[in-house]
Amino acid sequence: MNQVNNNDPKDEILWQIAKDRVSFKKSLVSYIAVNLFLIGVWYFNRDNNPYFWPIWPILGWGLGLTFQYLKAYQGMKINDVEKEFQKLKNQ
Repeated sequence: MNQVNNNDPKDEILWQIAKDRVSFKKSLVSYIAVNLFLIGVWYFNRDNNPYFWPIWPILGWGLGLTFQYLKAYQGMKINDVEKEFQKLKNQ
């Protein structure tokens, strides 16, 4: 159920922040599970190929996950939005 008060823009912002954080947490769980699986595949086949090839998906996906984290936890906060709104209002 969507219980967002459409009259208050702060509620919409908080709702979006909450969605971003939940999305990040789900992505993090997927990242860990898939990469552990890939490391397991490498580990049991390392006699055939000792090169640690899972590093590439770990780094690539990790970079994307880093950006998702920054958006969810370091992105614009309500106070930043209010400050920007006041700047635009005073122009």
